Amino acid sequence: MVRAFWLSVRQLGDPALLRVLALSLAITLGLFVALGAGVWWLIDDALAGVSWHATLAGVAATLLTVLGGWLLFRAVAMLVIGLFADTIVAAVERRHYPQALASARAVSLGRGLRMGLASAGRFIAVNLLAAPVYVALLVTGVGTAAAFFVVNGWLLGRDLGEMVAARHLPAAAMRDWRAATAGRRFALGLAATGLFVVPLLNILAPVLGAAMATHLFHGTRR
Repeated sequence: MVRAFWLSVRQLGDPALLRVLALSLAITLGLFVALGAGVWWLIDDALAGVSWHATLAGVAATLLTVLGGWLLFRAVAMLVIGLFADTIVAAVERRHYPQALASARAVSLGRGLRMGLASAGRFIAVNLLAAPVYVALLVTGVGTAAAFFVVNGWLLGRDLGEMVAARHLPAAAMRDWRAATAGRRFALGLAATGLFVVPLLNILAPVLGAAMATHLFHGTRR
């Protein structure tokens, strides 16, 4: 995993990865700006009869958007990166695994979008289901963080791994591949979850995660 991380970091200057990073950040920022504008409009309309309603709506919309961004950044980032995952994986394969690139099947935009939506949906649904556990473990001091890492490590390991496997494996072989790589994918998910919770690094987390997943996939096949 350490090797996969450093190889991925060293490739961040790749023009293909930089384009994906710029596009994904622009789309993610645009989505949150649109969310903020929508929240402002709703609050402003609800407070139309109150003095300074525009200012109050602006403050409330800003706070809610920042909170929503902090809570949902991972979901939105994985949704967006699903659109560009194939470009990231292809760039890593071009540099490190040219033979695998030659036999790869490109993932269509539609399939990438479906995978991204599924990833975002699983993140929201599973973490909502786990919320009572997170709250109950607050008394332990570290239990909530540990549970969060376990849950999201499992989710991210699955999502990132499948973004790569979809290029190389038929659907019928995916179940066996998941079973054979469960431990490695969980380790990948834990590493990616760690990147997502570190300020500034979380911006790079989706790109680094997809690149690391590529090294993991081809490393296990070897």
